[in-house]
Amino acid sequence: MTAPSQIEFVLNGERRVAPAGATLAQLITELGLRSELVAVECNGAVVRRAEHAQRRLAAGDVLELVTLVGGG
Repeated sequence: MTAPSQIEFVLNGERRVAPAGATLAQLITELGLRSELVAVECNGAVVRRAEHAQRRLAAGDVLELVTLVGGG
């Protein structure tokens, strides 16, 4: 049996797909976000920015991404 080429996960309440083996850092980049302005929660736990490049997405993950917006 071969490994799946894509995985399904939930991002901010919406079902998404990503290539198997994709990392949080790759997802953030693909979304066009600046990593220093993003907070990530995965399956109820905060993921530190230093871990984004190593943390691989898994099938069924539930992610919440929050971006900081400046202005006044």
